[in-house]
Amino acid sequence: MKVLFILNDPPYGTERSYNGLRLARSLLKAGGAEVKLFLIGDAAACAKAGQKVPQGYYNIGDMLGMIVRAGGKIGACGTCIEARGIGETDLVEGVSRSTLDELTGWTQWADKVIVF
Repeated sequence: MKVLFILNDPPYGTERSYNGLRLARSLLKAGGAEVKLFLIGDAAACAKAGQKVPQGYYNIGDMLGMIVRAGGKIGACGTCIEARGIGETDLVEGVSRSTLDELTGWTQWADKVIVF
């Protein structure tokens, strides 16, 4: 099964992106699924490297790294990261600057598209 996750919400302040990442990780752990994740709008900030969070609080940047290490592919909307002052060198390792054209291709590739 090929699953595309599209995240829209910021890394903190709501739990939508967090929950989307939890589900993506769970699918990768269960096996049998290819996962791609696209960060658009406020979710582009999820890809900022070096996030500092309070002790015991989840770290979205670390979660993205876990998905990459488990074989997931992650793209961040280039226009969206630029609008938030995030450069390509500021992205979490394994996250690539992406485009709407790539999102279109990923959507055509996917058996399921899940939006958070």
